[in-house]
Amino acid sequence: MAERRRPYRPPAPAADAVVRWPETFGTRFIVTVDVEEEFDWRAPLDRRQRATTAMEAFSGAHRRFAQAGAPLLCLVDHPIACDPWSVDILREVVADGRSEVGTQLHAWVNPPYGEPTDRHDSFPGNLPPALEAAKLDRLTDAIAAAFGRAPRAYRAGRYGLGPNTIGLLSEQGYRIDSSVRSRYDYRRAGGPDFRAVGPEPYRAGGLIELPLTTIFTGVVRAGGHRLYGALGAVPAALSATSRLGLLSRVALTPEDMPVADALRAVDAAVADGLRLLVFSFHSPSLAPGHTPYVRDTEGLRRFWDWWSVMFTRLDRLGVAAASLEDVIVAAKLSEIGTTL
Repeated sequence: MAERRRPYRPPAPAADAVVRWPETFGTRFIVTVDVEEEFDWRAPLDRRQRATTAMEAFSGAHRRFAQAGAPLLCLVDHPIACDPWSVDILREVVADGRSEVGTQLHAWVNPPYGEPTDRHDSFPGNLPPALEAAKLDRLTDAIAAAFGRAPRAYRAGRYGLGPNTIGLLSEQGYRIDSSVRSRYDYRRAGGPDFRAVGPEPYRAGGLIELPLTTIFTGVVRAGGHRLYGALGAVPAALSATSRLGLLSRVALTPEDMPVADALRAVDAAVADGLRLLVFSFHSPSLAPGHTPYVRDTEGLRRFWDWWSVMFTRLDRLGVAAASLEDVIVAAKLSEIGTTL
């Protein structure tokens, strides 16, 4: 069992660590997908839950995103990487030349197993360093074998970044981490506290961190990262301030995030000068009944309507889609520029 350490709290990045994108990069967005098995989100975690039936919808979903000009960064976990049918589907996806497969570590279904299947140890960053490293090694090797290329991007399942994760990724040759869900706090579940980290990509231990974009909107949004936590301690305060248009915390995802709120967040992010927006969703949401976010066909219709409206707004704002390669190249140009 992993030692119960104090929650990991990544500090806000130093000003000189924030990526200064080259002008040629413009303002862009990237779509990340947590490509994973199906499991009961309300039940205790179970290593036997490794079904991948929702992958049947992935090819059609990829066509929709491709028609919108949006490549996918597919962050694949162990049940997917070890399922030949899912691998074949994803090989067709990355054959578009722009989409790419990366890594997502769900500790409870990723061997070797040396920990209980409880909430604390489901955050891979909470595991002993040797066990976290062994799981990462096994998953990285499985993905490289399945797709013929070592993965370059990583996301810790449940956003379970830990104090050793970045170093382990650097040793494996990863270029990108996207485990930080900016402005969120998972301490109650035993996970990390990301409240100090904003949405700006930054350099960390030789990698580029791409936080999942979170934007505060509302009249008092300028102080959102300080006010939100304080308001959370007052019953019903957050819902009241959101309803009154004072303060809302908005993540860029179609899952449990109304599109009107997401559009306001995108407008605010672009006005603030944020140059890269990171969107996300879970692959089982592509088929009804596998996640709390898409329970039925009506929920799936809302999911796709969300993207249709969002792509229209992004196009109007001049925000173009980016591939993982686009991001890595632009970050490298930025790094070179800072040394001139």
